[in-house]
Amino acid sequence: MHSPTLHRRSLLLAAAALAGCASRPPIADEEGWHDLPLPGKTRSRYQRVEKAGRLAFEARAERSASMLRRRVDVPADRLGQLHFSWWVDRLLPRASVADIEQEDAVARIILGFEGDSSRLSAKTRAMFELAELLTGEPPPFATLMYVWEGSAPLESVIVNPRSDRIRKIVVDSGPAMLGRWRDHQRNIAADFERAYGEAPGALRSIALMTDSDNTSGSARTWYGPLHWE
Repeated sequence: MHSPTLHRRSLLLAAAALAGCASRPPIADEEGWHDLPLPGKTRSRYQRVEKAGRLAFEARAERSASMLRRRVDVPADRLGQLHFSWWVDRLLPRASVADIEQEDAVARIILGFEGDSSRLSAKTRAMFELAELLTGEPPPFATLMYVWEGSAPLESVIVNPRSDRIRKIVVDSGPAMLGRWRDHQRNIAADFERAYGEAPGALRSIALMTDSDNTSGSARTWYGPLHWE
């Protein structure tokens, strides 16, 4: 039987994971992208650059974790196809989005969806409430990430080890495609249904994230423009 202390620690860790999808933005630019710090984490750095003929956001993580987020309002019936691209020079050797202790990724696109939180378990609602206390805003009802993984098979669906309200789809894996632009087109509704087993709600946020805090490493990634078809 789990002790109350261990149960509380589990809730805090899960709330911290959810807090990664909801935090107060201190900086905003003209297109609505804003730096999004995570509670207790050193920030990664994001800046506008040109990379191999493309306008991009360059992300640098030095034992750090934070996001670049943009609020959106896309109804569920208009989600369509998401186009995005990224360029990665090297992977983090020990990182794995399936491992609680090594949960870093060189590249992530993070989508936050609304939904009916009353459907969630009492434990998950408690984590949501704690995450809101930590960050000042409620976390998304469901979060879907597209990630570049070190070794997990392509198209794997990985449930976050601390919260099943965060699920990841591996769209690049391993080192074979490093050092070039990787272009992706994804059917958001179909991917959400595969990950969660139900239709998505409206899309409320989209974010970029490169993190290396859990592996104490360094990562550098470029994200090209994102758009919907």
